[in-house]
Amino acid sequence: MVLRSSLADSPLLKVSRPVSACSRCRSAKVKCDNKLPACTACERAGREKECTAANDQFARGKERSYVAALELRIEKLERRLNYARSTNASVALNGPDEPPAADPNRKDSLAFIRAAIHRKAAQNQENADINTLVSDFGYLAINTTTRDFEPSESNMTFARLVLAAATNDPVPEPKTTNLPAESAARALVQLYETNILPLYPAFPATMLHALVSDLYQEHPRQIRSSEYWLFWMVLAIGSAAQSRSHQDEHYLNAVEFVGRALPHADRALRPGYATQVQSLLLLTQYAMLDPAHFDSWHPIGFTCRAVVDQGLHQDPPHTQQMSPDALDERRRIFYCVYALDRATSMVHARGFSFYDDAVSVALPSPVLASGTLSGNSMSKPPPDPSIPLFKLRQLQSDWYQTLYQGNPSESLPDANSIIWQKYFEMWEWSERLPADMSTPIREMLDLELRYSYVYCIASPARGAQVSAYGKLLIFDHAIAYVDKVYDIINLSENAAFYTYHDALRMFFMGSQFVAVLRDIGDLLLSGSSIPMPPPVPGKTSPPPRPVRLDRGTGDNLDRSLRCLERVKLILRLYGNRWEHALALLNGFEISSEEVWEDLTARRAMRNAATTGQWHQLPRA
Repeated sequence: MVLRSSLADSPLLKVSRPVSACSRCRSAKVKCDNKLPACTACERAGREKECTAANDQFARGKERSYVAALELRIEKLERRLNYARSTNASVALNGPDEPPAADPNRKDSLAFIRAAIHRKAAQNQENADINTLVSDFGYLAINTTTRDFEPSESNMTFARLVLAAATNDPVPEPKTTNLPAESAARALVQLYETNILPLYPAFPATMLHALVSDLYQEHPRQIRSSEYWLFWMVLAIGSAAQSRSHQDEHYLNAVEFVGRALPHADRALRPGYATQVQSLLLLTQYAMLDPAHFDSWHPIGFTCRAVVDQGLHQDPPHTQQMSPDALDERRRIFYCVYALDRATSMVHARGFSFYDDAVSVALPSPVLASGTLSGNSMSKPPPDPSIPLFKLRQLQSDWYQTLYQGNPSESLPDANSIIWQKYFEMWEWSERLPADMSTPIREMLDLELRYSYVYCIASPARGAQVSAYGKLLIFDHAIAYVDKVYDIINLSENAAFYTYHDALRMFFMGSQFVAVLRDIGDLLLSGSSIPMPPPVPGKTSPPPRPVRLDRGTGDNLDRSLRCLERVKLILRLYGNRWEHALALLNGFEISSEEVWEDLTARRAMRNAATTGQWHQLPRA
C-alpha cells in the first residue's frame, strides 16, 4: 500500500477553525477563546503574562492569507515533485545527457555510476519534498472531528496524513489474503488480552472475543473496517511482542498482519468516531514494537489531538446523561492515551501533547478480569493493573512538567526539596500496590519506578543541583534496574509489555550511571560513607538509601563493572530485535569507554595487590 506518493497528488486543504490560538493553548492543544489581554485557559493556569493572544503570524483576518500561502507552496512543491519524477524516470533508462551504457553489467561504467547517483538524488529530493509538505500540515489547525477527511470527499484523508507522518519505511504488501489459522489467531489474541490489554484497556475484551468468533464463522456477518483494523493490529502487536529478532518468524508475521490492516486505515481512523482513538492507540502500540516501520511519536500525537477534539480530556457535564459503564469506558480510553503520551514524551525527552491543567477526568473504575478465549475461568481475578499505571503516569507527569517543561530561565525555588517530595510521592504509590498483583506486572512497574526515581533526581533543570547523596541513589537504582532487565530479557518469554522504549530507557539509565561514576567515582569506589543531607524544617527530607538487592556480589568496583557490561549486553540483545538499538549501543560504548578503562585498571591493580603480585606491576 503506497501512501507517501498519494499525498502530493492532489491534496485538498481545508481549515476547520481559525488559526488564532495563543502559543500556550496551541502547545497544550486546547481550545483558546482569544480573550484579551489573556485567554481564559491562561488565566485559570495563572499564566496571564505568558499568553501571547493572537500574534502577528496567526492573527484574526490572516487565516485565508496563511492558507493561500500554503497552497502556493504546495503548487511549488508539486512542480518540483513532477520534475523529480520525470528526471527519475529518464535517468532510470539513461544517464543524464549520456547514451545508454554499452555494457550495463559493468559496475564501473560512467553511465551506470551517473544513473545511480541521479536516481538516489531524485529519490532523496522526492522524499524531502513530501516530508516538507507533510510538515506544513502541522501548522494547520485541523479539527480531527471534521468530516472533511472522509475518503469520499478528498484524496487527502486523515489516515493518509497520519500514516505519511508516522511511517519510516513502507510496509510491504501482504503475501496472502487468507485469515490465519483460527488456533494461531486465538493464541495471539489471548497473548494480547493477558499481557497488554490489562495495562491499556482501551476496549473491552468481550468485543475482541466476539469479533474473533464472528470472523471464523462459516458465514460471517458484515465486518466493519474498524473491526478488521482491530483484529489485524491485535495480531500484529501480539506477534511483534514475542519477537526476539527482526528476522524471526514472529516479526515477519507481525509485518504481514500490519499490511493486512492498512487497507482499512481510511475508515478505521475516520475522524469524529469513538473507534478513531482506539485505532490510533493500536497503531501507537505497534509502532513502539516496530520502530523500523513506524515512529511512535507521531501516532500518539495524533491520538492526543483526536482526544482533545472529541472532548475526552474533560468529563462530560452533569447535565449530560451517561451510564456508569459508558462513562468508565470513556475515561479508560482517555487514560490509555494519557499514559502512552506521558511515557513516549519522557523517553524521547519532549514536551507533552497537552498539559495536566487542561485535564479534568476522574480515574475509571477497575476492570474486572474476564476469562480467556478458551473459556477457562479464574478462581480469583487479579487486580486491575491499569489503575496503578495511570496513577504513576500522573505522578511522572507532575514532576516532569515542573522540572523539565517549566521556563528554563526561571530558577525553581528550593528545587531539591521539590525533587524529594516527588520521590516520596512515588514511594508512597509503590507501597499501595496490591499485594496479589501478578509478578510480571509488578516487576514492570518496579522498573518504571526506578526509572522515574533516577529521571527525577537527575534533573539539572531550573536550578536543581544533584547532591552526592542523590548521585548515590542514582548509582543504586541504576544497578538494580539493569540487573532486573538483564534477568527479564534472558527469559524465554516476557509476560509484560516491553517495547523499543525500554531500549531507550536502558540507554538513559546506563548514561546516568556513567555520569555518576565520572562525578563521584572515587568516593563510591573507595567505600566512603556518603551522608544523607540534613532535613530542612518544613520540607520533605531526602529518602533513605534503598535496600541493596545484589548483596554478596562484590564491592562497588565489581558492581560497577558488571553493570556496565550488562548494559552493553542488553543493548546488544535489543539490537537483535530492533536495529535502532545498535546505534544506542555504539553511543554508550563511546561515552563509557573512559570509565570502563579506568575501572578495569583499578580491578587489575586490586587483584594484583590481593595475590601478592604488586611488585610485578610496571612502575609509572
